[in-house]
Amino acid sequence: MAYLDRDRAARLMAAAGLDALLLLTPECFTYATGASPGVGTMWRRAGAVAALVPADPGVPICAVVSDLFEESFRATSDVTDIRIHPLWVETADVRPQDPSQPLPDLIAAAWAGSGRPAGFARPETFDAALGFRLAGDLLAARKLSSARVGVELDSLSVSDFAALSAALPGCRLVDGSDVLRRLKMVKSAQEIAHLRTAVTLAEIGIGALAAAITPGQTRDGLAEVWISAVQAAARERDIRNLTGRWEYVSVGANPWSRGGVVEVGSLIKVDVGCLVQNYTSDTGRSFVCGKPSEVQNRLFDALSQAFEAGLSHIRPGVEMRAVHAAATAAMAKAGFPGFSRGHFGHGLGAGLGSEEWPFFSATSSVVLEPSMVVAFETPWYIDGVGGMIIENQLLITPDGHEVMNSLPWELVSV
Repeated sequence: MAYLDRDRAARLMAAAGLDALLLLTPECFTYATGASPGVGTMWRRAGAVAALVPADPGVPICAVVSDLFEESFRATSDVTDIRIHPLWVETADVRPQDPSQPLPDLIAAAWAGSGRPAGFARPETFDAALGFRLAGDLLAARKLSSARVGVELDSLSVSDFAALSAALPGCRLVDGSDVLRRLKMVKSAQEIAHLRTAVTLAEIGIGALAAAITPGQTRDGLAEVWISAVQAAARERDIRNLTGRWEYVSVGANPWSRGGVVEVGSLIKVDVGCLVQNYTSDTGRSFVCGKPSEVQNRLFDALSQAFEAGLSHIRPGVEMRAVHAAATAAMAKAGFPGFSRGHFGHGLGAGLGSEEWPFFSATSSVVLEPSMVVAFETPWYIDGVGGMIIENQLLITPDGHEVMNSLPWELVSV
């Protein structure tokens, strides 16, 4: 399923003076077409796939795909105008042929039936120059050969950009990264549903992890409890599109250790996420084994004040830097004027990591909009004390925000 909003894309492209977007990264290809980009993108070099999104929403999206994934593309995408290029993988489709003929003849007939020309030779991996030329064909078919085309310059290598420019000599290629970021930051109903399912699974795992906290339990043991509970919940709920999970669990006074054993008084920091259809959740909770110390209480109380101060500003129309300023000011008021954090959270989506632009930073002028999904967090990692975090996943609503989590965010004594 494609998630790209053509009307929003048209407005953003008009503001940027773009005639089209040419999307070359695997994530953006899927975002625009709803189909898997295939194995040709494993090296993250441009040219294996492309999705062309004209600024005019009345002109359909079109794409460049590999021969190996043509059939699956047609089965999963609404995009019908595609150009095909070969990968290194040898194939043949004998289904339309007479199976009674000798095997070499059967294979030769299959190749001929697919339109394979004489002297055909597959590339080492894929021919990026051919992929770019095919994108040029799509542009020409839409009378965009001399258009102003936005490309993802923040993801395109210098050599790939040079090859793309050579293949599209009439186009003015400009950076469309910001247009694409702003397009993706507002989520569709289905994207929100993926993120809601993901955070639900993650919290089921957190509940199981909390129940397993006891003196002698290891960090790795707690992490395994979380993973097992997530996987079991996905099976029980018949969630078949759980595509991954990640965890940053720490135990004890060293917040960066991948080891550690729970003792009475140990802090347990849990920062975890699940991926549903590659959309990642992000939630952080803090626990202490036994009664928290005065130091732990004092530090967590400051984080709580910062969290509440920032949260009170999260609503449509507010610049993200205002949230950062409120949280930082609250930390200072709580007795820590030197506390400095680069951002107090971020967008969520289907990017390469758990954090996606935009950020609740001191410099971000991004204005919060309805249907954004963000993670808001106030963490602190102190060697000699441990890691602490409060992090909720929020859906920006027309009049404020919805907390997508259900677990309490206070420091929980277990």
